[in-house]
Amino acid sequence: MDLVTLDIFRTVAQEGSVTRAAERLGRAQSNVTTRVQQLEEQLGAALFLREGRGMQLTPAGETLLAYAERLLALAEEARQALHPGEPTGRLRIGAMESTAAARLPGPLAALHARWPRLTLELRTAPSRQLVEQVLAHQLDCALVAWPPPGVDDDTPVQRSPVCTESLLLALPASHPPVARPTDLRLHLLAAFAQGCSYRRIGEDWMRQAGSPVEVLELASYPAILACVAAGRCAGVVPQSVLDLLRHPPALRWVPLGRCETMLVHRPGYATPALAALRQALHGIGDPSSEPTRS
Repeated sequence: MDLVTLDIFRTVAQEGSVTRAAERLGRAQSNVTTRVQQLEEQLGAALFLREGRGMQLTPAGETLLAYAERLLALAEEARQALHPGEPTGRLRIGAMESTAAARLPGPLAALHARWPRLTLELRTAPSRQLVEQVLAHQLDCALVAWPPPGVDDDTPVQRSPVCTESLLLALPASHPPVARPTDLRLHLLAAFAQGCSYRRIGEDWMRQAGSPVEVLELASYPAILACVAAGRCAGVVPQSVLDLLRHPPALRWVPLGRCETMLVHRPGYATPALAALRQALHGIGDPSSEPTRS
């Protein structure tokens, strides 16, 4: 059960296919199949259910995958520790969709230019899922809106502030002026999946009107803004995302307050790559910026 075999196993689990895993790893398909079979023989357990061309993890495979993530992450951390003055290897970064679009392009480009031997991997998801992936060793660090739903100060992650976002409630242009939740005439919120901090903030604000809030789950800010423009619903949008738009939609904007973005990682995780990322992220937010007014 060496690290190379564990990496092959993890890749097959992620891709759900030997063919796709072989392409991603640059290996022959027969080699990937053989390594997985040898691992199963060594462990005396079936790790995958073979369904046609697909590969689905068995309960034993799920158990091994959790250990594989931890072992491979620790091995990468150890390799980086041998070169304290030069960030190398791989850094797996998680971020909210809004942060990836509005805050990260500049810092990540600068980081790559300064440290070309450092491989950066970026994954987006709602804040709660990002924290869970950090704890499961699937990510090395993540930028999340704190606190995510279902996560509190006792959660075993270290965190440091990165920037503060001004949040806006987007409403159809035809909606009457809104000074308080009771002025709201809509009860449908277009938002990301459960686990999104901004969704929770929007739901909590709208519930103050005394009516149940329904949620239309969407996967992008353009989709959220399109549904708001169509007159169906409200949506929560950070000012930084609105600033990216060359021609912002003619909507009504209601300030919802501010939410802090935190960089989180596992306790004790301290690599040159993480230090370089911290330096690149320094000063990316402007806490003094004022939100657009209704």
